[in-house]
Amino acid sequence: MISIKNISKSYDKKNKIIENLNLDIKDGEIFGFLGPNGAGKTTTIKMITGILDIDEGDILIDGKSIIKNPVEAKMNFGYVPDSPDIFLKLKGIQYLNFMADMYGIGLEERKNKIEELTKLFEINDVLQDKIQSYSHGMRQKIIIIGSLLHEPKNWIIDEPMTGLDPKSTYELKQIMRQITSKNHAVFFSTHILDVAERLCDKIGIINNGKLLFVGSVEEMRDKLKENKSLEELFMEITKND
Repeated sequence: MISIKNISKSYDKKNKIIENLNLDIKDGEIFGFLGPNGAGKTTTIKMITGILDIDEGDILIDGKSIIKNPVEAKMNFGYVPDSPDIFLKLKGIQYLNFMADMYGIGLEERKNKIEELTKLFEINDVLQDKIQSYSHGMRQKIIIIGSLLHEPKNWIIDEPMTGLDPKSTYELKQIMRQITSKNHAVFFSTHILDVAERLCDKIGIINNGKLLFVGSVEEMRDKLKENKSLEELFMEITKND
């Protein structure tokens, strides 16, 4: 479970990028985090993962504060950033072993997990190549795999489907469902609203650093009294904000 408690973030003294944000992502649910470009999605995710400092408030990962107990909190999630262009000089297998070392995964367990996931995402034949030689989609796959090796209780993924081929997108969605079937949480941002509509148990819509809606798509339809697609509802909620 991820509990975001009254967090704020600003990059200057005048403008808050995130303002008094409160949000709970519960175990067993896929939560879609939606918003226009510049709405505050990635900033929020980077505060959850400890990449950015929080100006006000706190974030708890399974009860562990990302501020007070950052190492313990980080052990309880896997993270896929919005750009996979990291550790480019490492070979694929070196990166995966590095991630396994970070989470204390034994040799036999990591071997089996790496074999399973790299075959699933069809990159097992390029693990001896440097990541810098990979296509964007292949880089995305290796980062996704690295984030899954320790079977995270909370999976935090920022625009994870960008650059993925249809098969890998399908497998990604299946993994998200498998994670929540174990009563773990998935929190992901996306611009692909039809995927969010079909996949998510709940969604949150953010704009200009403020949360405009939290709930299921059906609850949004009831609130707006409109039997429309999520795309149409999203446009209606954000147009006057």
